[in-house]
Amino acid sequence: MATRARQSSLVRHGVIGAAVMALAAVTACGGGDGTGGGDAADGSCAPSSGPVTLQYWSWVPGMQEAVDLWNSQNLDVQVELKSTPAGNAGTYQNMSNALKAGNAPDLGQIEYDSLASFRLQGGLHDIAECPGMDTAQPLFADWTWSQVGFGADGEDGIWAIPQDTGPMALFYREDIFDDLGLETPGTWEEYAAAAAELNEAGKYITHFSQTDPNWFTGLLWQNEATMFQRDEDTWEVTVDRPESRQVAEYWQELIDDGLVATDLQGFSPALYKAWNDGEVVTWISAAWGYSTIRDNAASTEGTWAVAPMPQWEAGQQRAGNWGGSTTAVLSGSEHPAEAAEFALWLNTDPDALEILNREGGLYPAATEGLELPALQEPVEFYGGQKIFDVFAEASANVDTGFTWGPTMTDTYRFLSDGMAGALGGKDTLTDVLEQTQSQSVDSLRKQSLDVTG
Repeated sequence: MATRARQSSLVRHGVIGAAVMALAAVTACGGGDGTGGGDAADGSCAPSSGPVTLQYWSWVPGMQEAVDLWNSQNLDVQVELKSTPAGNAGTYQNMSNALKAGNAPDLGQIEYDSLASFRLQGGLHDIAECPGMDTAQPLFADWTWSQVGFGADGEDGIWAIPQDTGPMALFYREDIFDDLGLETPGTWEEYAAAAAELNEAGKYITHFSQTDPNWFTGLLWQNEATMFQRDEDTWEVTVDRPESRQVAEYWQELIDDGLVATDLQGFSPALYKAWNDGEVVTWISAAWGYSTIRDNAASTEGTWAVAPMPQWEAGQQRAGNWGGSTTAVLSGSEHPAEAAEFALWLNTDPDALEILNREGGLYPAATEGLELPALQEPVEFYGGQKIFDVFAEASANVDTGFTWGPTMTDTYRFLSDGMAGALGGKDTLTDVLEQTQSQSVDSLRKQSLDVTG
């Protein structure tokens, strides 16, 4: 998602560890069993009688306009919106506290990588039996539905409704590539070759930021290198695996050869200057990244293009994902049927999708949302290219089996700290994977979870 996804990536490292600890007490008041349950273990989702008022927490710009549209059409089910900071900027902690106190909202915005934390501690209501859920799956990109069902086709419950996504592609300075006679890289091998030629011209192909471990996770996702796996109530940590090491070794070589900028942080004035000056000429980023470049490198209008992510093998069509959120019904809600109905409407209704794309910059998880007129039009900043066609293709090629762990902010912190050392020459990225593997196992054990790895 445009601005808010960017903000979320910047503040992702702060509070979820504390949030998980706070949620440990939620099961006593939220009805969960503490081992992967949640509210409404009997699967009930009976409609309420009489008028209903739902509380909803979200940080998406323009969300009030969508809520107003719902309220105008559903007089007996009214939604009251509370605009909040991005999840890790305070909303998750506040949500955890509210769940513990028994006064949580009916609905909350939760990012995909944080769902497991809330679900395992009993903070979510299983909405699988709510009206409309039996026919909802085909309405969304396959990989997003596997995220809210934790890998099962509804057999393990449905714990949220997908809202937006961040399928990844390659933003590149087409004019500079053309001037140097470089082809658009279709493979990572070709990307490295282009990096060497750009380096001879005094340019970096991209930056490697120590503050964006979730960006690096998107690269792992593309290579089907899931970091966690779950078998019922047992977690396996798989951060350090061959597919992950392939990614780490590749980027370590670019770092060692001085082919990527290692002194530029993501979403920083220094990075934007490097884009404007033509010093850094590509960015592997999500659909929402189109506005980040547009808004911060205005002098380069008409020079950028978008292509699929480079592939590990020619002919592959794999993409990673960076960012995205869901709309979840929280445990303790007295109106789960109506809350689930609103969540499904919010993320599938064409008018609601248009509002959230226009005002909030969301790239929708609903397949019908990819047909929004605004996503079919040429984008002037990108030379009139229909760039969202590339992201629609990418969304269809995101691995459905990628699994988030229940303490992802801890894992992100381990990655971030390790990458800082690697960029400083202390360790290698493969060392970082090994260290993060061990640290993540310890983190899960501290939460009294069954874990292997």
